[in-house]
Amino acid sequence: MTSIGLDPLSATAPAAVATTAAADRDDVQLAHGVPGLLGEFNRAGVLGVADVHAARAIGRIGGETRPQVQLAIALAVRALRAGSVCIDLRTIADAVFADTTAEDASQQLDVSALAWPEPESWFADCSDSPLIAAEGEPDGRPLRMAGGLLYLERYWRQEETVRRQLQLRAAAPPPVVDLDRLRSGLQRIFDSAGLAPGEPDLQQRAAAISVLRWVSVLAGGPGTGKTTTVAKLLALLQDQQLAAADSGARYRPLRIALAAPTGKAAARLEEAVREASGRLPTSDRGRLGELTASTLHRLLGWVPESRSRFRHHARNHLPYDVVVVDEMSMVSLTLMARLLDAVRPDARLILVGDPDQLSSVEAGAVLADIVGAAGGAVPGLQESLEQVLPDQPPAGDRTVDDQQPARAVVRLQHTWRFGGAIDQLARAIRASDPDRVMEVLRSGDESLIFTEPIGDPAVAGDAAFEPGALVLLRTEVVDTARAIKVAAEAGDVSAALAGLERHRLLCAHRRGPYGVTHWTREILRWLGDSLPGYATAGEWYPGRPLLITANDYEMSLYNGDTGVVVQTANGIRAAFARGGEATMISPVRLDAVQSVHAMTVHRAQGSQFRTVSFVVPPPDSPLLTRELLYTAVTRATERVIVIGAEDAIRRATLRPANRASGLRNRL
Repeated sequence: MTSIGLDPLSATAPAAVATTAAADRDDVQLAHGVPGLLGEFNRAGVLGVADVHAARAIGRIGGETRPQVQLAIALAVRALRAGSVCIDLRTIADAVFADTTAEDASQQLDVSALAWPEPESWFADCSDSPLIAAEGEPDGRPLRMAGGLLYLERYWRQEETVRRQLQLRAAAPPPVVDLDRLRSGLQRIFDSAGLAPGEPDLQQRAAAISVLRWVSVLAGGPGTGKTTTVAKLLALLQDQQLAAADSGARYRPLRIALAAPTGKAAARLEEAVREASGRLPTSDRGRLGELTASTLHRLLGWVPESRSRFRHHARNHLPYDVVVVDEMSMVSLTLMARLLDAVRPDARLILVGDPDQLSSVEAGAVLADIVGAAGGAVPGLQESLEQVLPDQPPAGDRTVDDQQPARAVVRLQHTWRFGGAIDQLARAIRASDPDRVMEVLRSGDESLIFTEPIGDPAVAGDAAFEPGALVLLRTEVVDTARAIKVAAEAGDVSAALAGLERHRLLCAHRRGPYGVTHWTREILRWLGDSLPGYATAGEWYPGRPLLITANDYEMSLYNGDTGVVVQTANGIRAAFARGGEATMISPVRLDAVQSVHAMTVHRAQGSQFRTVSFVVPPPDSPLLTRELLYTAVTRATERVIVIGAEDAIRRATLRPANRASGLRNRL
């Protein structure tokens, strides 16, 4: 077949859009004059206008006229917006769909009455389509059927890149390691104080595996010591360089790169590693030097004239010997494929993150797929571990971890940062135990405040809450804003930035009665009543909390970064935390920026706040998942205020975010 040079994501033809009333909804945007299955699914809110016209354009170019095949193409395009990289035609009718016509996709659709094609015949028709390549066939078609899943070709290739690179690196001969020196280094650097008697030191195990393998995964929730482990394993790696020098080789310190998906996460990683390094033995601390962190986009080398190309790739590798990537749950499939192409085959890659958090805003759930893959034992790893950690349980002892001990994946379990009720709540959410979740929320612990509305906020507004129910939230908001304002007006940049981490209100949605826009208006009303003159000194008033809403590579500001407007000797400046010294920018140079009095849970990833307030969406919200609830409550270090109905919390605890992907089953 002739190659079809078509990017399915840009294949949407210019189309007329009609505004009509359908399915008891007003002001619904519909693709004009589209009959059959595509029209039916569009009118029902399953498919958006772009999905419909992309499918029709691809079908027209490839000569595919069968409605059921065009429907499959449209659903594959749509799936990307929900974070999936593929669809399973045999089970997609049972998936949870958000209304694509709703302003914020906040309504769950009942799709049971739609005319879904019979799964087996649908699968057969798609497998026979000239637009869809089969597994093993060469590139050239816009879609591919592989492992029973339907992909847009671009995402199939990216998933193949990730799978192939990880498997090649796992199967490669391991790095040369002085096992005696590693054993003594582990004993010198790690201290098991604080662990219960008999509790394994999984940080020590993770560090050993990271030294022994080219690729390793360090997973765990907030406060389990991931960045502390990173600092210690980097010291062990530099110590191995001394071992090579002792045997006659010229000593050269390892070139180390620290990276994270966002500027905020990179700043936090740099700060945490620097703090953990300061607690190392003097000799190890000296060999690490001053480590800095950057965003992944900056590490790979953003090319200004391209949205998706980087300076470093398979033909121009990164120069680093060790690459550490934190907050891996936020890394999309596309970015992971670019990273693996760019890292040298003989460089160590250490992936760090929490697989129970929300996945990337873009398609893919790479960290969760890697951690959840059945995999197999890494050849020779267990034998090496037994030499450097002789007291560790033998292979097959599953009390050590949920993973096989001989895999290059370690999931930390011991929580160091916070304990008590917040830790109990997080564990209950991860375990999908709604009874235990509610028991902890209602325990009366001062670190957990649970406020349940007595009515529907969508109808009653503030009257949906008992008098005084929102007093604590208002107090947190006002006190935080006051502290930031005072510090910003005094030019105390550090205190103003620290104030941003004192409290944050999180929402699942951007709009609607449960969303960021509504609660931002409410907060501004509170601040106007409580802080005379607040926000009246023009757009760039001292104390204004800022949120970057689009990447600005030239300014090194990235979507999700937060900052604050401060008064300085040189005038008004916008300050952004960057690990060490704050970055100070004139406001006139800022473009995509807005005030941040509340934010979505997705944007809060990579951040920590002393107190977090979370507005739980209604039970029928498609965004309400276990990962959303877990991510929200684990942004807090000291206290969580949960505002929502019990049935919504129970529904969230029992509903995982099922992102379709073939990676987990193929690693």
